[in-house]
Amino acid sequence: MIESLVNLFWAFVKVGSFSFGGAYSLIPLIEKEVVENHQWLTHDEFLKVLGMVEIFPGAISIKFATYTGYKTAGILGAVAANLGNIFTPAILILMSTYIYSIYEKNILVTKAFNGIKFAVIGMIAAIMYQYAVKNGNHWQEFVLLAIGAALIIFFKLHPAYVVLIAAIIGIVIL
Repeated sequence: MIESLVNLFWAFVKVGSFSFGGAYSLIPLIEKEVVENHQWLTHDEFLKVLGMVEIFPGAISIKFATYTGYKTAGILGAVAANLGNIFTPAILILMSTYIYSIYEKNILVTKAFNGIKFAVIGMIAAIMYQYAVKNGNHWQEFVLLAIGAALIIFFKLHPAYVVLIAAIIGIVIL
């Protein structure tokens, strides 16, 4: 049990330590840890959980840490995974708040953050493409993909509504 808790903590320390760019940039990191490295979830289960976590408020990494931790080691597992998940960001944000206030106008700092931002956009696009290709077996699934993208891009619909609409359409056409 202790070994599972330690493994959960350190796996989510990695997720929390390298999660630049927000929610969707975490998906490849979380998948690497929970599916490939530790086999706590299967690939299929990971995708189902990914869909499920979209309908609840809060950070994706917290929801995955909670789900994976609880499945692996119960409530203590969920606590260990979440503590690991927030450990590095909490320490770094405390330290960097002071430093950033001093250097925020520095051109190198501005350029570095812009570089990170565009790399994260590329990571998000790559993982979404991979999921679509791996899991899209029928034309109906690609129709749902197009509908989801259109609702976000053209109608500026909140992602939670897109998930609910996709669930309803999925019941009807899949």
